Amino acid sequence: MRLSGRGTGRDQPCGFPLGDRAVRRAAMDYAGQVEVRRHHSWANYLAGRSGGGRMLLLTTCGAVRYTDVAYRADDTLLVGRESAGAPEEVHAVADRRLVVPMAPGPRSLNVVAAAAIVLGEALRQTGGFDLPPPSRVG
Repeated sequence: MRLSGRGTGRDQPCGFPLGDRAVRRAAMDYAGQVEVRRHHSWANYLAGRSGGGRMLLLTTCGAVRYTDVAYRADDTLLVGRESAGAPEEVHAVADRRLVVPMAPGPRSLNVVAAAAIVLGEALRQTGGFDLPPPSRVG
């Protein structure tokens, strides 16, 4: 795993701990298969962003269901803070604002759950899962 930057993540804008220890704990067996890049500000991220690719923001204010998107391998999925969502400057540059539909009542999903749902669909569509074809049952 290659981690750039230092510290606990509290000094960075992601809104949750993203230090080496937190990443290793969350990644568990997959730590050797990921590259984590930290950016000290939104402006720093935008300045260092290479290539095209769309920026897709997951938000309760989304206009497009995540299932209605044809994902591309160069898409970037963005999430906001658990408590406050993404700031307006992130909304302003997002190519699409996606929503995970929910039954009436709850305010929103946990940000990690929403990200996992959308990432799973994006990986499925782009061939990001290296799995054998499903076997037929019965």
